Amino acid sequence: MQRQTTTSPLLSLPGAVPAEGPDEGVAAHYGDLFREQRALADGKGFVDLSHRGVVAVTGQDRLAWLHLLLTQHVSDLPPGRATEALILSAHGHIEHALYLVDDGTTTWMHVEPGTQGELIAYLESMKFFYQVDVSDRTGEYAVVHLPAGSIAAVPGDWPVREVPYGRDVFVPRGELEDLARPSPATTLSESSARFFSEVGSPVGVLALEALRIEAHRPRVGLETDHRTIPHELGWLDTAVHLDKGCYRGQETVARVHNLGRPPRRLVFLHLDGSEVKLPGHGTPVRLAADGPDGRPVGTVTSSARHWELGPIALAVIKRNTPVDAALLADGTAASQETVVEP
Repeated sequence: MQRQTTTSPLLSLPGAVPAEGPDEGVAAHYGDLFREQRALADGKGFVDLSHRGVVAVTGQDRLAWLHLLLTQHVSDLPPGRATEALILSAHGHIEHALYLVDDGTTTWMHVEPGTQGELIAYLESMKFFYQVDVSDRTGEYAVVHLPAGSIAAVPGDWPVREVPYGRDVFVPRGELEDLARPSPATTLSESSARFFSEVGSPVGVLALEALRIEAHRPRVGLETDHRTIPHELGWLDTAVHLDKGCYRGQETVARVHNLGRPPRRLVFLHLDGSEVKLPGHGTPVRLAADGPDGRPVGTVTSSARHWELGPIALAVIKRNTPVDAALLADGTAASQETVVEP
């Protein structure tokens, strides 16, 4: 299935540099990457995530129905409480990560860019007799991320996911388009104009990615491949409820949790700052003791230049790799911090 792509109107703002890879369609930065990172860390600015897919589920059975399909316990999800969940294959491999909130009548979720079509096709195939309606709202709503500490007042009719590291706001896409016009104050509604005046300047996705890597938060398509299971990335803590009923892939989750260990584990890497080039996604990770020609023990999944920590990365490596072993990422020296226990 061909994935849909969305281009942000904020790419027309001065200084906007387009992002590449999975974040194509929004700005990587607006001219000063480290300043933008510091702004987010201080609770200022907003990140345009309008390339992400937005899916809504309505109907009286929506939470009970989603509860049967997702790894998370959502049957009694209170209005306004944010959560995240996974959809797994029959063998327990991660297919989608869903970032959800219910407003009392609709369950809103955002997903990786361009994957909403695949997600909706699966959800539609599982409706059976349940009173639910699934719709792609990407054309109507754009996701904007506010960092923790932001004082911006979100208009009351906009769905919001509030989590410890910030708020994901589902902004009517027309309001985002108005913001990019030469005189936005003449076209934005009063509540929207107040919101965008309070959030401050736009921040690119590279700044948010650096803070995500620092916080060890995995991302589908970067930290995952076709055989990734939740245990390898620490998603058991945030997106999987181990005591809920059956869902697709649940047998694998329970078996690995109760009887075994995952074959791989997520680690955080501090990279040698003297290297100019960051190791990209898929770069082999080797034991430093084996040298640059040694057998790979894993791969880099995400990397960034952090305003305080310098070059950092996430990697997925073999579980039995010693936790104190020095590593190499494409020849770059790396020290590891444990994210998932071996």
